[in-house]
Amino acid sequence: MSLKYDLQFFAKDGPGGEKTEPATQKKLADARKDGQVAKSKEVTHAAVLLALFAFLSLIVSYYGRSFLGMFDIVYNRIPEWTIMHDGDLPYATLHEALRFVVRRYLVIVLPALLIGFVIPFVSDLVQVKWRPTAKPLKPKFNNINPISGVKRLFSLNSLVELIKSLLKIALVGLIVFFYIRGEQNRFLIIMEMPIMEALSSLSRVIINIGLRISVAYVILAAADYIYQKWKFSEDMKMTKQEVKDEYKNAEGDPQIKSKQRQRMMQASRRRMMQALPQADVVITNPTHYAVAIKYDPEKYDAPYVVAKGSDYLAARIKEIAAENHIEIVENKPLARMLYANVEVDQIVPPELYQAVAEVLAFVYHLQGRV
Repeated sequence: MSLKYDLQFFAKDGPGGEKTEPATQKKLADARKDGQVAKSKEVTHAAVLLALFAFLSLIVSYYGRSFLGMFDIVYNRIPEWTIMHDGDLPYATLHEALRFVVRRYLVIVLPALLIGFVIPFVSDLVQVKWRPTAKPLKPKFNNINPISGVKRLFSLNSLVELIKSLLKIALVGLIVFFYIRGEQNRFLIIMEMPIMEALSSLSRVIINIGLRISVAYVILAAADYIYQKWKFSEDMKMTKQEVKDEYKNAEGDPQIKSKQRQRMMQASRRRMMQALPQADVVITNPTHYAVAIKYDPEKYDAPYVVAKGSDYLAARIKEIAAENHIEIVENKPLARMLYANVEVDQIVPPELYQAVAEVLAFVYHLQGRV
């Protein structure tokens, strides 16, 4: 008995075949606009835990004194309130006491609340920079499609999330177990301590456990961040056809651009041929190159190129020159230098002034202009 299988079942396919090409900058930019970025939630959770327990380790004694002080204030004022109202405690007085407790409580816990707000913001800012978008908030059919939900349930991402959850549970359990086992004698002593001293010791135990869990969580978050970066890079990969299509959309179809360049060259050539009868002389190779020169002091301070061409176009330039009684002068090195270094409607460079001036002087002498 043999089993048949197709390796393509495991391939990441898309329009145009397997996705093997790195994502282009345009695709990454579009993905960011849609809210798709390489971000690890575990980094945020780890940062919050570590910051919170580190903060509590520094300020736990202040918190203890503050809560006890608030309790003492309320407890000691109860007899005063009841005496003022013949042994009763009116609702208004009780409401005022409750407002006092809530206000004091908020002032005390405000730093911890700020940590819970600021650290996630800073963590996301460090991971993906600041570029807010509302697109992820838009409703998507796939989010309520049961088939898509089942696919997500049995996807590789779901498996990874399950493994991470199990790892977190195992880490927390192991850290708590080994810490309590190492500190079991202290727990026996705590049972014999006064209540306030016992609470202080228990708070220290909780903070020490929390700090150890936070450090372990940081290691897990670092591994998850590396995985999320890799996964995002893999998800963003494109097929060769997608890369070609994107290039066409961004830069234009190469065939269309080639035709556009060809039309532009034809238009430029027509303008050049129309200006050719104004030339003073055509300098030739004599068969491969032809360059038409004109000197017009009202336009330029030096002679300039009216037209130039090689092979067939050179022959055409000489034909038009003959038709318009323009002198054709053979000068092989000068023709090559002009053709290679001077574009149409550009003046002759200074190093060629002397050679061009001699040709023009010869032509003007033949025409009786000098």
